[in-house]
Amino acid sequence: MGQGTRGELVGRLAEAVGAVGAVRAVGAVAGGHPVRVAVDGPPAAGKTTLADELAVVLRARGREVIRATVDDFLFPRARRYRRGRYSAEGCYFDAHDRAALCRFLLDPLGPGGDRTFRTAAYDADTDTVRSPPAATAPADAVLLFDGVFLLRPELLDRWDLRVFVSVPFEQTVDRARSRDAALAATAEIERSWHDRYIPAQRLYAATAHPTDHADVIVYNALPQQPTWEVRPR
Repeated sequence: MGQGTRGELVGRLAEAVGAVGAVRAVGAVAGGHPVRVAVDGPPAAGKTTLADELAVVLRARGREVIRATVDDFLFPRARRYRRGRYSAEGCYFDAHDRAALCRFLLDPLGPGGDRTFRTAAYDADTDTVRSPPAATAPADAVLLFDGVFLLRPELLDRWDLRVFVSVPFEQTVDRARSRDAALAATAEIERSWHDRYIPAQRLYAATAHPTDHADVIVYNALPQQPTWEVRPR
C-alpha cells in the first residue's frame, strides 16, 4: 500500500504507464499500439481530475496523450431513461454505447488496429450523434479514458492499464452537491445519487467486481493525501 502526496500518486501512475509500454515493447506480438488506460470509479470520485493531472505529467515526459471520457459515448436520452430517470438498472445497462466506444476508439488503438480514432460519438448538449474528425495516434501514445463502469466484462480486455478510484458513496454525494449546485437543486442531486447512481454502482460491484480487475486502486477520500494499492499484473 502506497501513501503520499498528490504529486507522488500521479508520478507513480505515470511510472505504471511507462512500465506497461516497456513490457509491451519487449514482445513484438503485443507491441505497436498506444497504452489504453481506464480511470474507473463512482461518479464524483475524482476520475476526471486524476486523468487530467496524469495527462500533464505524461506530456511533460514527452508522451502524446489522448484524453477522452465515457460521457461522450452515451446513448440518446430516450434510450438512457427508458426504464425511468432514476432507474439504477437503466444507468448500468442502458446509458453507454460500448459498441461505439470500441469501434471508434478502443479497438483502433488496440492490437491490430490502424490507430485512426475518434474520441466521441454523442453530443450531450444537443442529444445527437457526434462524429468529430478522425485522428491518427502514434504507436507510443497514451489514451487516458475516464468514466463509470469501465471494468465490466464487455470492456475488460480493451485496457492495458486499469485504475479504479475509490471513494465512500456518501462522500460522492457531498462532492456532487458542491460541484453541481449551479446546475440542479440539492433535492434533485440527492435523489439522482441515492436512487440511480449509487445503486447502479452497487450493481456493478456485485456483478463485475471491478476492484478485482484493477491494476491500481486509488483511495481518494482525501485527494491531497491519497493512498493507493498496486496489484501485480
